[in-house]
Amino acid sequence: MESLDLKVLSDALTWHRLGKAVTLVTVVETWGSAPRPPGALLAVREDGAVSGSVSGGCVEDDLIARIKAGRSEPLVRPEMLIYGVTKEEARRFGLPCGGTLRLVQERVTDGTWIEGVLTRTSAHQVVARTLTLADGSVTLQTVERGAELMLDGYTLTTCFGPHWRLLLIGAGQLSQAVASMATMLDFEVLVCDPREEYMHAFDMAGVTRLAGMPDEAVLALKPDARTAIVALSHDPKLDDMALMEALHSNAFYVGALGSRRNQAARKQRLTEHFNMDKVALGHLHGPVGLRLGAKTPAEIAVSIMAEIVLNKNMAGASAVVASHDANNAACAV
Repeated sequence: MESLDLKVLSDALTWHRLGKAVTLVTVVETWGSAPRPPGALLAVREDGAVSGSVSGGCVEDDLIARIKAGRSEPLVRPEMLIYGVTKEEARRFGLPCGGTLRLVQERVTDGTWIEGVLTRTSAHQVVARTLTLADGSVTLQTVERGAELMLDGYTLTTCFGPHWRLLLIGAGQLSQAVASMATMLDFEVLVCDPREEYMHAFDMAGVTRLAGMPDEAVLALKPDARTAIVALSHDPKLDDMALMEALHSNAFYVGALGSRRNQAARKQRLTEHFNMDKVALGHLHGPVGLRLGAKTPAEIAVSIMAEIVLNKNMAGASAVVASHDANNAACAV
């Protein structure tokens, strides 16, 4: 599976290669309760076929009508559009009350940059695409995870690729389900399992397989605040050492599969054999996942990814608040 926005670019490239006129629409700014975040993409083919979304409502219908009506007058340069300025318009376009979208609409005249984005992101790179609003020219550059969309009035810079990483310990059926969902959620997914019988069967596009023991993989990865680590092998010989290293890292989320009884036994082992303190163990999510009453591997994967996304978004919100406070402090000096 692939990122939804990358799927939009892939569809746009396919249509362009077939000689179809393609318009790309990017959400660049939102106010209020707008349903799609900045960076969300919509591709519209000349006959009205679409890929992606910018609102999930009637904005798409209006954009399709505008684009189809202008087929005889190709878009010369990128254009800024605003939807939902008033409450009446918000209701008309299906936006939540007060929601407003600012969009950039552009014609895809050259698919080279899309090919570049797809190639780099398939290699797990994060790539920034800068669009010059005056003439529609595009440049690409590799950036660090966490780079954000920027609009300065002259250029629009959007980022593609995995901003977050997920390391899975164990390559069983559950790990495959989690990896599939995580990939769609724009995580770079890595899996480590020294058991050849499991690793041999784990063959998913876009997922990196790591050799060696899981604890060595954690150390080599150097987990940062955009890394999640989940132990799913259900084998203490593999999980415990990896969890010990993960809990001493900067990973924003560390989880382990197992019942409450198994988690209690795990914490006792880590305390007695590895002298782990209660503070570090307090960061362990176990049993892993939100309590959804999940039974099947797919349902358990949903619960795991739901908890990871919850913690990811909380971490992101905390980072924004910290940055805001730091800026205020700097301004006060």
